Amino acid sequence: MQWRHWGCVAMLCLGLGMASTSASAAGPALAPDMVQALESLQQRMQDNASESAIEDAKAAAARLQGGNRADRWARALFLQLAATGEAQRGRDAAAADLFYQARRIDGVGSDSRRRWLNQEARLRLRAGQTAQGTELLGEWIERHGGDRDTLWLMVHAKATQKQWSQAAQWVDRARRAGDMDAERRRLAASVYQHAERYDAALELLDDQLQSESDDPQSWRRAAALAQRMQQPGLAAALWEAGWRRGVLVGKDDLERLIRLHLAGGTPARAAEHLETAFEKGTLPRDREHLRLLAEAWTSARAHQKALSAWRALVDETQAAEDWRQLGELAYGWGEWSTAIEALRQAREQGADPARTWLLEGVSQLASSDEEAARAAFEAARDAGASQAEAWLASLDEEGVGKAPDVDASLNETTPEAPSDTQ
Repeated sequence: MQWRHWGCVAMLCLGLGMASTSASAAGPALAPDMVQALESLQQRMQDNASESAIEDAKAAAARLQGGNRADRWARALFLQLAATGEAQRGRDAAAADLFYQARRIDGVGSDSRRRWLNQEARLRLRAGQTAQGTELLGEWIERHGGDRDTLWLMVHAKATQKQWSQAAQWVDRARRAGDMDAERRRLAASVYQHAERYDAALELLDDQLQSESDDPQSWRRAAALAQRMQQPGLAAALWEAGWRRGVLVGKDDLERLIRLHLAGGTPARAAEHLETAFEKGTLPRDREHLRLLAEAWTSARAHQKALSAWRALVDETQAAEDWRQLGELAYGWGEWSTAIEALRQAREQGADPARTWLLEGVSQLASSDEEAARAAFEAARDAGASQAEAWLASLDEEGVGKAPDVDASLNETTPEAPSDTQ
């Protein structure tokens, strides 16, 4: 995960301070010529540090190495100037190294050490030295406390390292520091999601939907999170709300909405969306969508609508499996004439003759056509249906009341023999 991906370039702005005569108040008094040298270099670096100004600052710091207390303080200030120049020229790692040298010099005051530690940490993060920068920033926060921006910087750092549990803990801390803007709310929700703290993530996304109801990505993220939480019904409800608001639009969003309803236990709503889309021409009435409609109405157990949808599909495909599905649904729902027709068509297209003949025999018997039922059972027997003999035997018994044994080899619904009330 790159820093730029997190949109944290602005957060890493350093606000690097320049050394000046006023800085001497933080350390020993400096000689006038030393103050003048510092002020001169500061002026040269005011807008965009030149290479010569940076090298002059480094050379001055080197000459002062090993001097007295005032020399050490001046050396630290020259190193600070050199670090500032390196940072201005985009050499963040080099600038961080110079701040490290400056804060390690004996006699540097605690305020300067604290400031340079903070600047070194941020520069190392910006230079891609994430582990080292994170450690330093954490040290600075624990010693001196962190403002809201610094805490969010730690969230970014931990997320960059994919240390999601720790990142989530920093999010908790950063949230306590004050309100979040939209970008930070999205980051927090993402961190919580990766840390598998789904309730917290969904809470944040819900807040975001209230404040950014016109942002389609917010609705998509919320629905995706609900799916990760294994709440498909909630995902469908969120997508439906976004669709009704007009935030989620277009064919792809509609397709997603339909499939979410199917997965979320609201297949009738999926079917309604499909039929509306057919009427408006939003989705084509092709095999894929006709099958989706048939499956939706079947899941909704809307018998007549499901059978009608399957009929439209088989008229389009003429596939054996589709005819068989129509026949078995009609059989299960007691729509005998539809079952008989569909089972015959399925058989003609290559479906299992043993099973289709057996189901057709039961359907014929339920339709009070014993002769056609006997013919179907005989054909089923000849095709290898183990239960066909039992059905034929039941036809020969007075009252046709005993059910044949169930053939355990059949992996689908096994037709039962008619009862005395049939």
